[in-house]
Amino acid sequence: MKSKDLRALPIEELTEKEAAAKKRGYELRVSNTTKELKNTAEIRSNRRDIARIKQAIAEKQNQATKA
Repeated sequence: MKSKDLRALPIEELTEKEAAAKKRGYELRVSNTTKELKNTAEIRSNRRDIARIKQAIAEKQNQATKA
């Protein structure tokens, strides 16, 4: 997920993506705990994706308040 692509999306879609990413993060943590997860780097990648989404949402909200 690239930041450039996320900035082009509306806030509603970003919040949906954030919720889906958080759910995915939960699933990854559970599968890691039960020793089913093969690639633990996915947890880190997912966490960073959530941060990118949150950053894009914050930028959109700041632009809306300045305008």
